[in-house]
Amino acid sequence: MSFTAGVIAVQGDVSEHADAIERAGAAHDERIEVREIRSDGVVPDCDLLLLPGGESTTISRLIHGEGIASEIETHVSDGKPVLATCAGLIVAAADAGDDRVDTLGLIDATVERNAFGRQRDSFEAELPVAGLDAPFPAVFIRAPAIRETGADVELLAEWNGRPVGIRDGPVVGTAFHPELTADPRLHRLAFFEPPNLTQ
Repeated sequence: MSFTAGVIAVQGDVSEHADAIERAGAAHDERIEVREIRSDGVVPDCDLLLLPGGESTTISRLIHGEGIASEIETHVSDGKPVLATCAGLIVAAADAGDDRVDTLGLIDATVERNAFGRQRDSFEAELPVAGLDAPFPAVFIRAPAIRETGADVELLAEWNGRPVGIRDGPVVGTAFHPELTADPRLHRLAFFEPPNLTQ
């Protein structure tokens, strides 16, 4: 079976996510075509989407300006999966706690930008994640935290008592950068472990 994966490529770790989703697909014997998305008209052709990190105000401005935002919203309303990481989580949330970020409301959550410090405070942690059989090597860079979630949001991971990984329907959001490791399990969890595409 083959799938088309779109990486929102207006900013952030585009090539790293492309590599990670290809590795995750290979682990499930799935062929993945990766498309980088910088303008409208591409998202409707995608089976799954990645919304990477970067700078959340810039990402939100560009996806709305290029007509991509409404296509992402339709993608989710159609039940297709999304993995939103770091700044992508902020943009995907219902409330970014910052009026400069025009959020998509894909995840019923309020997030706090830079909750774990600035660039110099970046760190790595062996993070237990629901659905994974061993801790995940999470990379936190100017990471947000999840302050509040709706009743239907599933908690996937916490660090020091603060939520850093959640799932809301077909959308998985992480405060950390799974694409910066050689471990494809988070991408597998987001795209191939739930029933979205494989059943």
